[in-house]
Amino acid sequence: MTLDIITPDRKVFSGEASAVTFPGSEGQFQVLNNHAALVSTLDRGPIVVQTPSGQETFTVDGGVVEVLQNKVLVLAESITA
Repeated sequence: MTLDIITPDRKVFSGEASAVTFPGSEGQFQVLNNHAALVSTLDRGPIVVQTPSGQETFTVDGGVVEVLQNKVLVLAESITA
């Protein structure tokens, strides 16, 4: 699936991912390939991205995630790598 993580001032990540773990407002959840459509708010915490070359972690201060047809879009308030 493709993943884009965007803040108001820059694109933080854009690429392929096999799994992404999010700090949802109602608890942590994971998105895998071919996941059902989903929209969720995010709390402060780590976003863990499994890529073909390894794992990357970003700390989000809140935001929204949308999953639709193997495309994941994160609109984050701010991110620290």
